[in-house]
Amino acid sequence: MKRVYVNEDWCLGCHLCEYNCAFANSGSQDMVSALKGVKIHPRIQIEEADGICFAVSCRHCEDPLCVKACITGALTQRNGLISIDSGKCVGCFTCILSCPYGAIVPGEGTAVQKCELCAQTTNGEPACVAGCPNRAIVFEEREEG
Repeated sequence: MKRVYVNEDWCLGCHLCEYNCAFANSGSQDMVSALKGVKIHPRIQIEEADGICFAVSCRHCEDPLCVKACITGALTQRNGLISIDSGKCVGCFTCILSCPYGAIVPGEGTAVQKCELCAQTTNGEPACVAGCPNRAIVFEEREEG
């Protein structure tokens, strides 16, 4: 399965991946009206430490602890993609605590949010990948190990 990978040597820390993610998941056709003057809630987060920048997003684990921890069944895994049914999420944040990568975050309202590879919003390539000016974020299959 294709996944999002980050080359931290190339990441500029510009946060454009966050804006592209927030826009892709906004349901709007206009980036300015969707994002200007509002707190964005991207499903990918840029972390910076000791001069290194890298993007954190869901790794769509083969044996996901978050899905096992979800008490309502809001998190499911289908064909390798882990997705959230926000209607089932009660906001207990057990999945946030169980994710070893910090890839699940509180969303707007009670539901949590995480990267779903733009499965419902784009034509095959996640918005963070398409919007990265330095190609630090890629969407590809890799051999495990």
